[in-house]
Amino acid sequence: MPKPVIQRHSKEFGKKEKVLNYACQTYQLSRPNKVGSVMALIRECQPKSFEQWEKWYFENANTDGKSPGKITKESLEELGERLYVKIKEIVIPEWTEAFNQLTLQDCVEYIINLTINRTYDGFIREKSVIEDNLAQEFPNVKFVESDPELDHAGDIDYLGWVDKKAFGIQIKPVTAKANFGNYSVSERMRASFDNFTKKFGGHVFIVFSIDDKIKNEDVIGQIASEIKRLSK
Repeated sequence: MPKPVIQRHSKEFGKKEKVLNYACQTYQLSRPNKVGSVMALIRECQPKSFEQWEKWYFENANTDGKSPGKITKESLEELGERLYVKIKEIVIPEWTEAFNQLTLQDCVEYIINLTINRTYDGFIREKSVIEDNLAQEFPNVKFVESDPELDHAGDIDYLGWVDKKAFGIQIKPVTAKANFGNYSVSERMRASFDNFTKKFGGHVFIVFSIDDKIKNEDVIGQIASEIKRLSK
């Protein structure tokens, strides 16, 4: 028996897709705080048709944040208008300037820098955040690097073992002027964090660092509470 053909509802944007994806991600216009937790919503809905899902989404979707707001077709259209302005007024001028200045030497140095230099800097930064900060703050916790073979390895840098349970640490580098308060995890990453919690018992904490210093210092108190919970 031939396999049933799955009807696709997604629109193709051709060569424009890369630009749209870049700008949408850069300006966080498809984050849960803008469009809701869409994967959680559709799993809750369990639609039998596209029309059922679309109707249910607009009836139930709210922005994910401290002040949730109702999502409407008009609010999604407004996000699209913002995306257009960002691309036309910022992305295109910046890319045009970059294209005009780009050299062969830039490309060669970029690949080498990305592969060797940034990998080393990231490795040293992560170890310093753990060994010079968290391990000193929580001497009874055993911090170990995430096993690269595990499914969560791309999202979890370190595990903090408390007896037979563990919480996860993701370390993100930021600049001194970065506004990490607006950061929100992607749907894929949220699912990865949930899977980690189911497997190891502890939650995942994102540590924003400038070199070897933790910028979101409130995370230390959150980790302390988690250690107390896991110790019970």
